[in-house]
Amino acid sequence: MASHKSAEKCIRKTERRTEINKSRVSRIRTYIKKLEDLLSKSAEKKLLSEAFVQAEKEIKRGVTKGVLHRNTAARKVSRLAKRIKASA
Repeated sequence: MASHKSAEKCIRKTERRTEINKSRVSRIRTYIKKLEDLLSKSAEKKLLSEAFVQAEKEIKRGVTKGVLHRNTAARKVSRLAKRIKASA
């Protein structure tokens, strides 16, 4: 239990930031799942590229917001691009 005013404030801030970060990670996962669904359905190249651009954008945004490490994001984007190229 926090015994200082500043420590109590840190706890409140952490709870708020945790909620925001959870929603950001969830949003990233949603875009990745949409792309994977299109890959499994072997959709058109145009749809795949649009979904990939959106997913990549969200992943990179996660890096700037501090939710993902940049190397993790680069790995995810690279693997998605590789799968799209293989499906074409």
